[in-house]
Amino acid sequence: MRLQNDHVRVRVPATSANLGPGFDTAGLALGIYDEIELRAVAGNTRVSVYGEGAETVPTDDNNLIVRAMRRTLDYLDASQVGVIMTAHNRIPHASGLGSSAAAVVAGILLARGLAGEGALTDDEVLELATQMEGHPDNAAPAIFGGVTFSWTVEENRGARTIVLEAPSNIQASVLIPHQAVSTQQARAALPPQVPHRDAAHNVARTGLLALIMAGKASPAYLMDATEDRLHQRQRAETMPHTYELVEYLRERGLPAVVSGAGPTVLVLARLPGELIRDAKAAGWRVEQPDISPTGATWEASRSTG
Repeated sequence: MRLQNDHVRVRVPATSANLGPGFDTAGLALGIYDEIELRAVAGNTRVSVYGEGAETVPTDDNNLIVRAMRRTLDYLDASQVGVIMTAHNRIPHASGLGSSAAAVVAGILLARGLAGEGALTDDEVLELATQMEGHPDNAAPAIFGGVTFSWTVEENRGARTIVLEAPSNIQASVLIPHQAVSTQQARAALPPQVPHRDAAHNVARTGLLALIMAGKASPAYLMDATEDRLHQRQRAETMPHTYELVEYLRERGLPAVVSGAGPTVLVLARLPGELIRDAKAAGWRVEQPDISPTGATWEASRSTG
């Protein structure tokens, strides 16, 4: 395939996965965005990073966005090119807000933009992102926005998702600590097996959560719908302050959960001012973004010179 464009801009939202009981399944998009601009050039890759990860993110072909772009170009049987890329990162890294999924989705969409309209379907974007990420819970809301419930089809390793527009009376808040926790570290804390009663508990809560997000059940049940027995308590030792904060907020009637693999806390509600002040005084960064109804966007063009 011959590349149709040489200039692409991409915007990708932060995401929160699991939403309590929906382990590796449920996710939502948040109104915090990374923005990436790329130009295809003859020569070596050069990456400039501003904001989150500016001191640590690779600035060559080892950059995750670039790696995802190159893998997608290979999938499209398209030519590889040198790139000059600028990333303005606002999604905190190693925080449980989907920064790696955002990078992967950005790379796939950069390749889509270079190749031109119609080069990839949205379903293919989800498939590729899931292959690179390992599961679709962050990738799906990053691509489609809103609230997503996703699964994989083992026979063909395919990924599927249902996208819902969150009810207008459900809002989101995130409390982000200064320390980071790697996804690998958080996953290593999980047991290889879980009791049947705990699995049944999470299945019931995930179903209730889906009904609420579809507008078929009252948000008054969000406390029940966000109860988890499969992963949050099991990870408490890797992020004790996060688990303590989740418990503290839930005792006060706020539907709080660990965001993704943590250590960020997601609350499906707006926070009272006094609690925000206390959290900030304790060293937490507090954001109250919208649940973004749209996912990643891209635009591409070709230089005339």
